[in-house]
Parts: sequence; C-alpha cells; structure tokens
Amino acid sequence: MKKLFLIAIAVMSFTITSQAQNFRFGLKGGINFATLNGDFSDNIDGRTGYHIGAVAQFSLLGTFAIQSEVIYSAQGIDNIDIDYLNVPVLFKLKFAKIFSVEAGPQFGFVVNDTSDLGDPESFDLSGALGAGIEISKFFAQVRYNFGVTDVIDNMDARNAAFQLSVGYYIF
Repeated sequence: MKKLFLIAIAVMSFTITSQAQNFRFGLKGGINFATLNGDFSDNIDGRTGYHIGAVAQFSLLGTFAIQSEVIYSAQGIDNIDIDYLNVPVLFKLKFAKIFSVEAGPQFGFVVNDTSDLGDPESFDLSGALGAGIEISKFFAQVRYNFGVTDVIDNMDARNAAFQLSVGYYIF
C-alpha cells in the first residue's frame, strides 16, 4: 500500500512539474498607435499612447499555445482619450523555437474617457493579429487590434491600434 501511495505521489509530482513547465507568467508594456475607423476617420489624428499589464501563456503540444492578458491600454484619437482594460485571448502558433504568430478576440472595458463626441460604449469587441519572438525569459511582440463594435453611441467609430510590446516572463 505504501509503495502504491509513493508511486501515485511520484506520478502526480511529475505531472504537476511537467504542466508547470508549459505555463508562463510575465509582465509586458509598450506603445500604442491608436485611431478610430469609421465615417469620419479621414479627418482625425491618431493617438500615441501606451499599454501595460500581465501575460499568462499555456503551451500545448510544444508548437501551440493559448495566451491571455490583462492590459491597461491608452487608446482613442487626438484630444479624445478612451482608455481600456483589455483582455485578449490569443491562439499562438510557435515555430523555429523562438518565433510565433497569434490571433484571437480581445474584450475591452472602458476605464477612462474624455470624449465630447458622445458617450463611449462600456464594452469593445476587437480582433487581434500579431507576431512575436521569445528569447529565454524575454519577449517582444507586434500586434494589430481592429474593432468589431462601435465605441461611441450613435457613431460609426471602431477602435484600431498598432502595438509594439516588450516583456519578461517571471516564471
């Protein structure tokens, strides 16, 4: 009975250890080049902002991973700040050991706004496409986020943001 118990503990320990090697958690930050696309987008200037937050990545089968983030992101246009708490859920394909491409939905929640055009919607649904590189615990990403839903009441205006990020996996 003791041998069976010890074997069970050894198997569980091995499973937990191997699962932990597939999970990474880190912090990231970077710059946004944001704008609003829609009917009036020809006459506006974009906003240069920032983003900062946490990243969790779970690798499956070595080349496939799911990455979720919680990111504070300064978006909007010149003179209209609309800041979000964004939660992208990205599906990553890794290749050549250090490169990856990613795509998935992003869920945004307004946390700050200075819009005089109208009240911003409290929720924004976007799509995200990007690529990245990971070297040891360091990573860099480039991503384009494109809005699916209108962000201001009674206006054809959707978010668009080009992001450059750097980060570090704590574990």
